[in-house]
Amino acid sequence: MYTILIVDDSPTIRRMVKASLGAVPDTTFTEAASGLEAIEALAVAPVHVMVLDLNMPDMHGLDVIRFLRSHDRYRHLPVIVLTTRGDESSRHAAIEAGASQYLTKPFSPSVLLSSVRELLDTRVSRRR
Repeated sequence: MYTILIVDDSPTIRRMVKASLGAVPDTTFTEAASGLEAIEALAVAPVHVMVLDLNMPDMHGLDVIRFLRSHDRYRHLPVIVLTTRGDESSRHAAIEAGASQYLTKPFSPSVLLSSVRELLDTRVSRRR
């Protein structure tokens, strides 16, 4: 069973992401409306992939990624950044901070689904 944490301050985007990933078998979803809520959710239950917005009110997505990468427990958690920021400097900053993948809104549900499947497959392969 996999858990995907969807972090975005927009309830509509969270619903769209969840609907897009509904085809991933044996998956549950956890949602967070802010970076701080995401960190709290990680403390409660294991997460296998995080889909993360950058622009949120209390804690920028880059700060969330930096937090994850600075803690051994979350260092290898796959993070897909999903943001409206399509500029190269934002993409570079996210990858430099430790994002696994970077997608822009509006997003293609099939591309997001493919990205999540790829990251989950990589996690399974590493365990073998």
